[in-house]
Formats: sequence, C-alpha cells, structure tokens
Amino acid sequence: MTSWQEPESVNLMLDRLDTWAIVGLSGDPSKTAYEIATVLQEHGKKIVPIHPSAPTVLGEQGYASLKDVPFPIDVVDVFRRSDSAGQFADEAVAIGAKGVWFQLGVIDEAAFERTIAAGVPMIMDTCPAIQWRRR
Repeated sequence: MTSWQEPESVNLMLDRLDTWAIVGLSGDPSKTAYEIATVLQEHGKKIVPIHPSAPTVLGEQGYASLKDVPFPIDVVDVFRRSDSAGQFADEAVAIGAKGVWFQLGVIDEAAFERTIAAGVPMIMDTCPAIQWRRR
C-alpha cells in the first residue's frame, strides 16, 4: 500500500497547491478547522469554507458543497469523522481537485485507495501544521 503521508504528496500540496477547500470549516474559532484555516492563510493559501450553512469565514465566502464552488480547487482538506469522510474524497476527484488531505485522526483506507487509483495524491491522518513544523 502507498504511504498515507508520502513526502512527495505532502510537498506538492504544501508547496505548490494554493486553493484549499476546507470541508467542515465554520466560523467557530474554538474548532480545529478554524485554527488550521488560519495557519493555511498564514502560509499564503486561499481557503474556501465548505459547510452546509455556507458561512463567510476568515474573510472568505463559504459554499454549501464542493460542487457549488465556481472556481478550481487545488486541495480538499477534510475535517469530518472517518465514517463520513470518504464521500468528500470522491467529490474531490469528481471536481478535478489536485489533492486530498484527511486531517489527523481521519482515516478511510478504501477512500485512499480509490483516490490514489484515480491519480489524485492523498494525505491521511496528519495535519498541514504538523507537516510544516517537521521541515
């Protein structure tokens, strides 16, 4: 099996992919998704909140679903429980995202295999903030 944290894929997403859709991002600053969205912005990434209520978060317009976003998404970053995360990997592939990132503790091996088989790099069970600190 391919590594869930393949260094080439981590580097691609952190260094070369700039527009990150964050599934589960709301305007609640106590949530981890909000904290990581802030870190992504600090590293020059454009964030796109994906949440059913489509809030504007950290100055960026939100959308109810990935398919509602009217511009290309580079990375789909998923803050959902493992048992519901796989659908977002499939949606990421369907919209032409260049990468999928499942956050720390989010693991779906079948979704990983499907995403990789579709030719889309995927990271699972880690966080961009952790990966930047390791550099």
